[in-house]
Amino acid sequence: TILPILLLTATLCSAGLNMALPTTRGQASWYGKREQGKRTASGERFDRRRFTCASRTYPLGTLLMVKYPRMGTFVVVRVNDRGPWVKGRVLDLSEHAATTLGLKGHGVDFVVIQPLLGS
Repeated sequence: TILPILLLTATLCSAGLNMALPTTRGQASWYGKREQGKRTASGERFDRRRFTCASRTYPLGTLLMVKYPRMGTFVVVRVNDRGPWVKGRVLDLSEHAATTLGLKGHGVDFVVIQPLLGS
């Protein structure tokens, strides 16, 4: 399951995209089965098996590298929804993204978010 992430990251880097935009740090949570199939802010249907997220601040369609320092892991996700609407949280990850990071079992935890330039 890590191979698609590595391939996407290699593709982004080889396309000349860099990570020169400022990072954000904060609490991230995840959402999944209960929201499956519902419309997101982008108009597409939420699929908990995709690498997507909800953000209040990043534009829809933005690619974000989300690093999880506790586990030393990262994923690249696409913003397709708005949220989280819980005070103090900066990102809601899809269930698949949270599982891949190792964050799902913790529910909510600290992450570092790096927007990918050119997305």
